[in-house]
Amino acid sequence: MATTTSSFMFLKLPTSFPCHTRIGSLRSSKLINAQSSDIQKEHVVIVGGGIAGLATALSLHKLGVRSLVLEQSESLRTGGTSLTLFKNGWSVLDSIGVANYLRTQYLEIQGMVVKSEDGRELRAFNFKEEDESQEVRAVERRVLLETLAAQLPPDTIQYSSRLVKIEPSSNGDTLLEFTNGSKLLAQIVIGCDGIRSPIAKWMGFSEPKFVGHCAFRGLASYSDGQPFKPRVNYIYGKGLRAGYVPVSPTKVYWFICFNSSSPGPKTTDASMLKKEAKELVENWPQELLNIMDSTPDDTIIKTPLVDRWLWPTISPAVSAGKVVLVGDAWHPMTPNLGQGACCALEDAVVLAKKLAGAINSGDSSVEEAFRSYGNERWPRVFPLTIRANLVGSALQWDNPVVCSVRNNIVIPKLVRLGPLLEHTNFTSESL
Repeated sequence: MATTTSSFMFLKLPTSFPCHTRIGSLRSSKLINAQSSDIQKEHVVIVGGGIAGLATALSLHKLGVRSLVLEQSESLRTGGTSLTLFKNGWSVLDSIGVANYLRTQYLEIQGMVVKSEDGRELRAFNFKEEDESQEVRAVERRVLLETLAAQLPPDTIQYSSRLVKIEPSSNGDTLLEFTNGSKLLAQIVIGCDGIRSPIAKWMGFSEPKFVGHCAFRGLASYSDGQPFKPRVNYIYGKGLRAGYVPVSPTKVYWFICFNSSSPGPKTTDASMLKKEAKELVENWPQELLNIMDSTPDDTIIKTPLVDRWLWPTISPAVSAGKVVLVGDAWHPMTPNLGQGACCALEDAVVLAKKLAGAINSGDSSVEEAFRSYGNERWPRVFPLTIRANLVGSALQWDNPVVCSVRNNIVIPKLVRLGPLLEHTNFTSESL
């Protein structure tokens, strides 16, 4: 698998992208003349207050550029469970000055163990033995967002700002209109508005594609301390897999990934989600079921897994004028490599450096900075998106013969972890 997917690294980025003529539902073809005095005017606007948006805002702040973050919710979206950050993610967090604070709260994961659904250990790995510089920790999404937000100047985040309309103005700025009727004129717009990004749709990007798997996720809580070793635990079945990892001395993150022909209905009943998840693995190791029993219902979520492949010459460019995309808004990927959040963090610092350079020096245009950002990031995120998809497909095999070969030959004898972690070799210098 590593050999197959790594071959995509040799694809070359075209020097230019074709003009994309597709118009999304939010796009207006006419240019407006936005001179009204009641329209709020801003220099740099970031749409979306998730990990990508807050990391971009903090990176710009460190480089002396003020931005306004527009978040559609009434407060930080602190739902969700946890996410795993590898050394590339920690390098970015170091560069923006928040890593050490987070390290004090979360366990460093030493390695991983892979088991079959009957509890038989197939293989164990130690991260440091594979790569001495590797650093792996699972972090609560809520705490990561709160930490990033706390480092921003007051009034950087404007809540209850749900975007409903985007229009280009006659002078090259962008007019944003919100559900409450207010309008904002931005010189520069950075779309960090997630997988279902309205800005990406406006720019002509296709909807992310469902990959045929859904996932349950939860965060177990142990008031007297969790009992597990600091390692990732994977359990592979037929068309079904699960995993769990200690996050902190009192929290354990878990997931169950299962094949599905469609995303299925959205379920908000938390107790029903736990029941459905447990039924999938009712005959699996009791340790996993005990973790699920220790999970507060309100931390359990179910999501369809989606991605978007950024094919050269077919996909739109990452920017259109002075509008640009970051993170999941541009390159949603499946979580099979643990790189979604890490790549969003990488995007944030790369874009911030190029944009701040253009703004502060005046020697280059914002549009050129955005093109340079796309040229640098595309050769990284496109292959990773494909690799994550292919790894997930291989792990979701449901053919009994193929699964037997995977569990008895491929994993115990053929898999090497080192090459599978080469994608974490990204270093961010201090801002």
